Amino acid sequence: MHPPLTLHRHPMCAEIIEQFQKCHIDHPIAKFFGQCTELKIKLDRCFREEKALKRKANFEKSKILKERIQAQRQEMTKKGLE
Repeated sequence: MHPPLTLHRHPMCAEIIEQFQKCHIDHPIAKFFGQCTELKIKLDRCFREEKALKRKANFEKSKILKERIQAQRQEMTKKGLE
């Protein structure tokens, strides 16, 4: 299974998505017998790469947010002690 093949949600994989969809249109029966399998494998790899990049970006954002929250907590603790 793959996520919905919407181009706006997967800009990195747009070209492969278009090729995969075209393959399914051009080969309505043969798609069940592996005609589009190579494109499916490429698509899966692209989705994995895309997900890894998003995961890394989200991790960096969360790291920054944690640091900001930690700084605010320390500031609040200092104000409470004064």
